[in-house]
Amino acid sequence: MEEKKAIKPKIQNILLENRQKLLISGVLDVESFNEQYVIVHTDLGGLAVRGEGLHISRLNMDSGELNVEGDILSLEYTESEGSKGGFFSRLFK
Repeated sequence: MEEKKAIKPKIQNILLENRQKLLISGVLDVESFNEQYVIVHTDLGGLAVRGEGLHISRLNMDSGELNVEGDILSLEYTESEGSKGGFFSRLFK
């Protein structure tokens, strides 16, 4: 009999508190950040956080959690899981 491996669904949580504090789980890597953008790779694709006065208050790569503080204006998934770099090349044209 063949053993079937259970496929564990990828779970990501994004918690935004008063447009000032952002908690993201499922973070694989932080590509870049400054006071206007934080761009991360997550289990579900790229994620661009846009705002003003942004700073990373906590990053734990072991648990995949990222905390961002500042005036958060938008969150945008930039690519689907499995695709590579499409949005990032358009973002920095």
